[in-house]
Amino acid sequence: MKKARRGLAINGTLLVGAVLGIGTALAQGAATLPKVQHVLLISVDGMHESDLRQYVASHPTSALAALSGTGVTYSQAHSSMPSDSFPGLLALVTGGTPKSTGVYYDDSYDRKLSAAGSDCKVAGTEVVYDESVDKNPDLLESGGIDPVKLPRDPANGCAPLYPHSFLRVNTVFEVARAAGLPTAWADKHPAYDLVQGPSGNGVDDLYTPEINNASNPSDSEAKTAAYDALKVKAVLNQIGSKTSAGAAGKVPAIFGMNFQALSVAQKTTGYAAQGAAGPDVAAALDFVDTSLGQMVAGLKAGRLMDSTLVVISAKHGQSPIDRSTLKIVDSKALKAAITAAAPAGVAQLTTDTVGLVWLKDGTQAGDVVAALTANKVALSIDHILSGPALKAQFGDPASDSRVPDLMVIPTQGVIYTKPTATKIAEHGGFSEDDTHVALLISAPGLQAGTVSTPVSTTQVAPTLLSALGLDPKALQAVVQEGTPLLPLK
Repeated sequence: MKKARRGLAINGTLLVGAVLGIGTALAQGAATLPKVQHVLLISVDGMHESDLRQYVASHPTSALAALSGTGVTYSQAHSSMPSDSFPGLLALVTGGTPKSTGVYYDDSYDRKLSAAGSDCKVAGTEVVYDESVDKNPDLLESGGIDPVKLPRDPANGCAPLYPHSFLRVNTVFEVARAAGLPTAWADKHPAYDLVQGPSGNGVDDLYTPEINNASNPSDSEAKTAAYDALKVKAVLNQIGSKTSAGAAGKVPAIFGMNFQALSVAQKTTGYAAQGAAGPDVAAALDFVDTSLGQMVAGLKAGRLMDSTLVVISAKHGQSPIDRSTLKIVDSKALKAAITAAAPAGVAQLTTDTVGLVWLKDGTQAGDVVAALTANKVALSIDHILSGPALKAQFGDPASDSRVPDLMVIPTQGVIYTKPTATKIAEHGGFSEDDTHVALLISAPGLQAGTVSTPVSTTQVAPTLLSALGLDPKALQAVVQEGTPLLPLK
């Protein structure tokens, strides 16, 4: 077992370059990765490393414990930064960070695009890809994406820009499709068309029932579990050589889903003392484990277990775990402080456990940083990512239309939102609670153990392609960022 290297984290931020710098060692560690015919990829949104570790320890006969018994658990895995669902999932399926994917949040900004419904005479618009772009978000089967609600691309005849076209690099699904292999994915909004990749056809069977439909309030763990069960059924159908809808089909080479119930439980009732699961968190974890048990049973029944790599991780964590550190800071106060220092105004401010700031005049970023630094205590700011540090990690906002002008990193436990908010946790930021996620890969032939070397969830994508006998370098983000495979010891 390798010990975790020192100096890889500053203020809760995992330095991706430091992880990638040990790429040779990681590639050597992954040399004995079993070759498989199928990869089942599961994102349990919100699942921390500590959630997985504690659950396996306290449930020795669980599906998660059984999978860990034939797999490698990564105790120092970190998700994307920012830790929003979009960049979090893209880390898993592209091998890249927002620097290469160009996707920072499901609510972001692009200086070159134009607003939905416009004639493209004005460049610069908020880019939102959530339930608001559904044809009818009140329905479970919402009718898909309404192009009228999409941002417009002046460089493409002012055409609507679908999520998959917003992504700058290809996905594991596209690589598999190019090799003639079937693919599938299930997620929470039609906007997860994103995983199709720039080709628009990476996923054969994309199932995206709307989680925020009128009958499924996002404040109920039980109702969200019932919603997740629809996607579980879709995956079970696919394991049984059917489509998500139950028609005749083939077992996908790459397939899977996200679970949302744990994330909802974390936001509504959260954890008990010392990070122990509260009742709803415990119920959500039990539901996930039961569902995984059904999937494993299906794989065994179809004699697929010996040819399947199971990957369990999370798009993001959730912050704070310790409710005593929770602090709601009015996002309007943050915006007011920024606006006071930037007379040209704020183009877009996206807040959760982070503040992503796009300015109308990027040259005013230095003045904004100075003003926010002077108000660090009042606004509960830990540090601000800007200038050379921002460029090194994400690129130059002066030349990349997607990069925020600065990123506000609050102190642990802070959520920038409206003062009346009742949620007790959120994600999107850079903290340990936001980014220190579960990661387990399991397949027959793997030597069970725990790897304590720091890794990134971006390393999942090239690893699963390698397991399928496909070239990890077929992923554009892997080449651009030098993303290595996961180590196995």
